[in-house]
Amino acid sequence: MNITQLVRFVAVAEHRHFPRAADALGIPLPALYSSIEKLEADVGAPLFRREGETRLTPAGDLLLVEARERIAAEPPPASKPVPPAGGKAKASKGKGRAPIVKGQPKPYKKRQGR
Repeated sequence: MNITQLVRFVAVAEHRHFPRAADALGIPLPALYSSIEKLEADVGAPLFRREGETRLTPAGDLLLVEARERIAAEPPPASKPVPPAGGKAKASKGKGRAPIVKGQPKPYKKRQGR
């Protein structure tokens, strides 16, 4: 049992509806179903009754209390580092454009032969 599975289990237990819990968590519904199935396999008993409305089984009631305690005891996740503002540094491409002088050939261009 990891914290992610427990958080998902608590969300389904509170909403008593799988699609609403998936929307509240911001995850796809199949991912929620698979994590609950893995949790049920770890526990070794079904956690929800799915006839008509979703209800907790006695094993689900016991796990709900333990899950809330473990989630509360878990330290908050570390914040992701914020990248510094600004874009990428661009490499210089040579010397830049040379000024055009009237009457002189264009710099860095071959003269057209006659």
